Amino acid sequence: MNTPFRWSAIGRHALLPETTHDERARFDAIAHFVRFLAEGVTPTVKTAYDRRASEAYRRTHGADPSSREEAAAALEADPSYQAWSALRRSLMENRQLAGRMVVLRQADALAAKARELNTGQARLRLDPAFTPPRYLSAIDIHCMPGGYVTERMPDDVTGPANLDVGLYGTVGGSMGPYHDGAGRGIVEWLRQNAPDFVPRRIVDLGAGVGHNTLPVAQAFPQAEYFAIEAAAPMLRYAHARALSLGVDRVNWIQADATDVPLESGSADLVFTSMVLHETSRAALPRIFRECARLLRPGGITLHLEQPPYRGRPPFEQAMRDWDGRYNNEPFWSGLHETNLPAELVASGFAPEEIFETQIIAPPVDGGAAAERKMEDFGRTPRWYVAGARRRGADGSRA
Repeated sequence: MNTPFRWSAIGRHALLPETTHDERARFDAIAHFVRFLAEGVTPTVKTAYDRRASEAYRRTHGADPSSREEAAAALEADPSYQAWSALRRSLMENRQLAGRMVVLRQADALAAKARELNTGQARLRLDPAFTPPRYLSAIDIHCMPGGYVTERMPDDVTGPANLDVGLYGTVGGSMGPYHDGAGRGIVEWLRQNAPDFVPRRIVDLGAGVGHNTLPVAQAFPQAEYFAIEAAAPMLRYAHARALSLGVDRVNWIQADATDVPLESGSADLVFTSMVLHETSRAALPRIFRECARLLRPGGITLHLEQPPYRGRPPFEQAMRDWDGRYNNEPFWSGLHETNLPAELVASGFAPEEIFETQIIAPPVDGGAAAERKMEDFGRTPRWYVAGARRRGADGSRA
């Protein structure tokens, strides 16, 4: 497995936090343990469920578990699941601790780098009067101290820097050196499924630090690109990160994804990437309505998430639901039991415009695709997609 990618080779303006030998070794240990948990421990949980936990549940209740809640109840009484769950939570806490240790010792230097890159740049549009929605500000999402919006110092970028440097540990290096597997996957999916699609305007909702923004922006250099994000620290870091990587054509705008400051019918591609599970149930339909409002005829909207629960056996549902119960992801469970195609229809898309598909992170530089013997539920570099394509101006399918 590769060690964390070091952007220092790009030049003195590179924004990724510098890491020492011991810090890189710590991230490597976490990444290897993540992979071991997926491939070495997860299969034992399935065995324990089949041979022991479901049988114990059946003796007590007179029937096998028939829902994710019942399967979770059976699992939580079993020591194999208890050990797996404790290890998974410990890994997330250690990954956050490792990231914070790196960024806090260089918080001033990171803020200065971002300030140098951001000052006087018209494409970064922060709004001092903007208040992020409470569902973002009230939560230490996936155990990240302060979540996305907290600012502890002027020009603070420690939160997004922690996310950036530490994601390697969370996913075991499976998203590529720039953690942009989903963005590269979007580009490849469009190449295969809409080869004549040439967007003039792209809107990226909940762009975060821009991991998946940049490959899409680079694939369509003719397009106007708007990255919408609610958290000011994320935008500061994302804009500076993009410039440090040589991408200077993205407009980074602080706004709520439910109220995008762009005109109706002006976008050809509107997408989210692992955003909806961090969105409140009240905000979700409003985001979809914004997608419907923004798209012009022939436009495409794509929403990448981990797979929905519907149609999956109770054991798999319970395993996928772990993040909703134990990883500070309060909207995870609700999102994954929601029928997103039905939500898109309710938000203004015609049923015949809706589709479901899958996007997989392509190999990096001709290398082998990141595959695992056993899925690390919620961490695998492949995504379920709920999407829609507007009919063409003549009423035909574009």
